[in-house]
Amino acid sequence: MTDSHTTRRALLRYGAYGAGAAALAGTAASWDRLTGADIPGRDDGSLVVATLGPAYGPEAIRTLTEGFRKTHPDIKLRINAVQAVDWPDFFAKILTQIAAGTAPDLVYVATEGVQLFAQRLGVALDPWIKRDAAELKEYFADVHPSLVESMMYEGHLYQLPVEFNAADMYLNKQVLRRAGADFPAPDWTRDDFTALLRDMKKSSGSQFTPYFWTNRLWGGVVPWLFANGTNLLKESKAPGGSWLWDSFYPAAQRTGRGGGFRWTTPQATDERVEEAYDYLASLIQENLCTRPEGGNGQNLVGVFSTGRVGVTPAGGFWAGGLHLAGMKSDAFDVQYFPRRHTQRHQFGAAGYALLRTSKKQDEAWEFIKYAARRDTLMQLFDTNQTTPARRSMLTAARYQESGPKHWQVFYDTLDKFPDTGPIPAPPQVAEVTEVLLKHTGTALASRRSVRPALRRMQGDLEQAMERDV
Repeated sequence: MTDSHTTRRALLRYGAYGAGAAALAGTAASWDRLTGADIPGRDDGSLVVATLGPAYGPEAIRTLTEGFRKTHPDIKLRINAVQAVDWPDFFAKILTQIAAGTAPDLVYVATEGVQLFAQRLGVALDPWIKRDAAELKEYFADVHPSLVESMMYEGHLYQLPVEFNAADMYLNKQVLRRAGADFPAPDWTRDDFTALLRDMKKSSGSQFTPYFWTNRLWGGVVPWLFANGTNLLKESKAPGGSWLWDSFYPAAQRTGRGGGFRWTTPQATDERVEEAYDYLASLIQENLCTRPEGGNGQNLVGVFSTGRVGVTPAGGFWAGGLHLAGMKSDAFDVQYFPRRHTQRHQFGAAGYALLRTSKKQDEAWEFIKYAARRDTLMQLFDTNQTTPARRSMLTAARYQESGPKHWQVFYDTLDKFPDTGPIPAPPQVAEVTEVLLKHTGTALASRRSVRPALRRMQGDLEQAMERDV
């Protein structure tokens, strides 16, 4: 690896949208008790922004700090890059700051935490957005409405998305050549996918795994559920949001939009959920993939780049990760997730959440706007360690060095599949994630295990969704 620290940053994006929920729940539950915001001497007058350290290294912090200072010399800014192993560790350390009475004003939050923060900890951005509508028209015109809608809760917008990653399929081209297989078509099906894995297996050694995936909320079993026309929880839209859609999006783009997603009744025993699990269990039975591992896939770059794995789901962040690991731009490529009943994709996004305890909310809003500017993001995401929320940033020049050839897939996953949506992340996301991971591992022990494991999952999900956050 040419830059293991930066590669690790890119890999943390791999788990960014499938981790951290349990720590978030602990933060929310303990907020009122642990804030200590009224303790004197805790505040040096800075606007404090908390980010995940490995995902935002010293150069990124310098970019944000120096650029913001030029724009707002009157606002003192401090970015706390919390050094953490992963997102759960990050939020545990944020909780420690809160307990010490040093709560930040803003926290970088991925999809899992959006509704939890909105319900218990966050401040809706609606008043500032309405006030600065003229200034923000350029931003919203450059950002897909699905990303914005994923940051809404019960009719209000809580974050401006700055990045996202959809679960597309990365393919090792060396393995494709070895199998004598063509690069798949954009409308390939699940049957095409299975046939490709079989061809890869036949042409490779015993140490080869055609398909590798990790057991988590983002990029785990959920993309297969979406492709099967179902979801872990019943999905609907909250009312409201017209104040935003009517102001910033043309009629064609705001049709069907609402006030954010609602995930309610568990449906783990739905026949299409069972079909998706049975399919994955059949791949394991054929030795076309391994039972899914937990974690964020940090060991995957090595096995993929050396041809020991043929296909894996990942987002735009992996283009930068593979490049920094020394993989040539023409050695891999990306395609949409294969179709089953639908070709709907899942994504996770991230942005800055403003905390209710902040005494600098107007200053915090200025930072949120600055962090979402195109020139800011051009500097911040210069190594393709994520997919920028701004459509205009995805250009041939951006991916010329790192690849992949079909880089358009990253944003076209939103543009060409308008039903693509966020991973299911209700306020009870911590409990939901724990149940999903636990029973997914059990369900895929064998094909006979699928149905009883999903029944147990259903019961545990029902209990989880009944709990107050």
